[in-house]
Amino acid sequence: MRYLFIFSLLILISCKPAEANLTAQQIIDKTIVFSGVDKVVNSEITFKFRDIQYAAIRKNESFKLQRYFIKDSIAIVDGLTNNGYERLENTKRVEVADSMISRYSNSINSVHYFSVLPYGLNDKAVQKKILESSIIKGKEYYKIEISFSENGGGEDFEDVFIYWIGKENFLIDYLAYSYHTNGGGIRFRVLKEQCVKGGIRFVDYYNYKPIDTEISLLDTDKAFENNELKKVSEIILKDIKVKLLD
Repeated sequence: MRYLFIFSLLILISCKPAEANLTAQQIIDKTIVFSGVDKVVNSEITFKFRDIQYAAIRKNESFKLQRYFIKDSIAIVDGLTNNGYERLENTKRVEVADSMISRYSNSINSVHYFSVLPYGLNDKAVQKKILESSIIKGKEYYKIEISFSENGGGEDFEDVFIYWIGKENFLIDYLAYSYHTNGGGIRFRVLKEQCVKGGIRFVDYYNYKPIDTEISLLDTDKAFENNELKKVSEIILKDIKVKLLD
């Protein structure tokens, strides 16, 4: 029995370094699978966010991202595809100024991007870096920094994200990002609620910002633990529907 115990202990010890030495790429691969977002690549997903209806159709490398809303009794559909942006007003295509095309496209893409995270974290422009592990509320997390190359990274390629991925379940409970539009800033999101639709995990978040502008992106987890962040909004997806495509 003593030898069996020693043998079992050696197995446990030998397994730990392999898990501890996971690369950033391996961790991201795991969270994509554990979150079920690998299914997003061939899917139709609809949801409502802040009283605006959103729809996404993805089929392999093709995508169609839309939002629907009523303004001044006009039914507006904004659409973003592999071929670019277009706007329909009461089903008729309208011309949009170049400056507004960029603004609308970024807005549509941002909502859809966040809605299915961590889908997209293996895009070609994504650069991954593993940081020192973190403990938040007594739970241990992998801490992964995501940045983007200028080539293929879009207009917001200078934005930087950090994801806190549970070491036990490989799910994202927290994320933070720095952005440069509209004067720039930092946001830290905390899991509020989660649900699974069509095998895909969807998450609602509490959205925070640093009280002190000197707090760095890397230290937002510590700032959260020390109550140095201020809640500014909630990110809630409603009426989520998923159809997986063959």
